Amino acid sequence: MSDTTNFNPSNALKGKRVLIVGGTSGIGLAAAIEAQGAGARVTVLGSDQERSRTVAAEHGFEGWRAADVTSPDAIQTALSDIGHVDHMVLLAGTFVAGKVLEADVTYLRRAFEERIWAAVHILRTLGDNLSADASITFISGALADRPNAYGTAVLAAASAAMEAFARGLAMELAPRRVNTLSPGPIDTPILSKTLGDGRAAYLQSLAEKLPLHRVGTAEEAGAAVVFLMANGWMNGAVLNIDGGSRLV
Repeated sequence: MSDTTNFNPSNALKGKRVLIVGGTSGIGLAAAIEAQGAGARVTVLGSDQERSRTVAAEHGFEGWRAADVTSPDAIQTALSDIGHVDHMVLLAGTFVAGKVLEADVTYLRRAFEERIWAAVHILRTLGDNLSADASITFISGALADRPNAYGTAVLAAASAAMEAFARGLAMELAPRRVNTLSPGPIDTPILSKTLGDGRAAYLQSLAEKLPLHRVGTAEEAGAAVVFLMANGWMNGAVLNIDGGSRLV
């Protein structure tokens, strides 16, 4: 058990081993950089081997892994020798969009495969290597609360499922802590990939509707991930970092 009597968030991660799945870009990379800045020993896992290696070398992370998180065998291969882990963060997941009555079902399944089942296989692979007082952080998103009519019903369901899954695991895996980050509009590479040339116009239109008149940054969301790792009294919670977008 960790000693919380003299808790100091500024050094809570010092020397701790952090695994960030989805840590080679966007929110995951921002969280990895901040965690390392707080003294953590960071390993990132991405879907692309070369990018994972390059990102780890560029930022001086302790280690890197690469795996398709929808493949249990790939996860086993990537993490079987990971060693002790104090904090596990799962931020992987693509933007799966398609109408329920029209889209390929195998494609729609990815929303759950990349989130719920990836988490199951990662946790099973880590097993006893995951510290008895570890933290686990998942990601959901605004769709969990406010689904829309643009082919995101399955993704919204998967996002909401991550929050329920985290609450259940907080009981099942206690005293390990399990929380979920729910970002609102964040300017990340996945947004550029999804919107393409329409990104700038979309962001400008969206910003005009938001209370803070801008979208969030990966660094702001990454800092929230680190908060969930470092604060030992956060458990079974959903942390909304959305600039108040839920209000509008």
